[in-house]
Amino acid sequence: MASKLSFWMPAVLLVAFVPAMALAADGSAAATKQAATAAAHAGMSLGAGNLKTAHLHLHHVVNCLVGPSGWGFDAKAGDPCKGMGHGAIADAKGDKAMEARLHKALADARSGLKSHNLATAHADAKKAMETLQAK
Repeated sequence: MASKLSFWMPAVLLVAFVPAMALAADGSAAATKQAATAAAHAGMSLGAGNLKTAHLHLHHVVNCLVGPSGWGFDAKAGDPCKGMGHGAIADAKGDKAMEARLHKALADARSGLKSHNLATAHADAKKAMETLQAK
């Protein structure tokens, strides 16, 4: 278990410290900040040692992307993007490329939430994280 954590830790740290400026050209500052936070939580899901924790962080991804008024928002899971905006997708309106990327990441996160095994949840979390990091 410790070896898995040490294997994924560099990826998690990289995601956690992705500068918001890398995405700034792709949309509003609020959408960019929420997308970066969603990417960090996708990385945390990827590094999770059990399905419950992986699902928790995938819920955080969904919550950051859809915002408190969006479909699938789960207040019980927590909202790491609280106060950052209305959800990355809502805040990216008008930036078609960013909206498409955010919707793809949302689909991957939702797929991971439906999974019943950790490997599948990790695979979907990885796809969501990579999509959110893409320019």
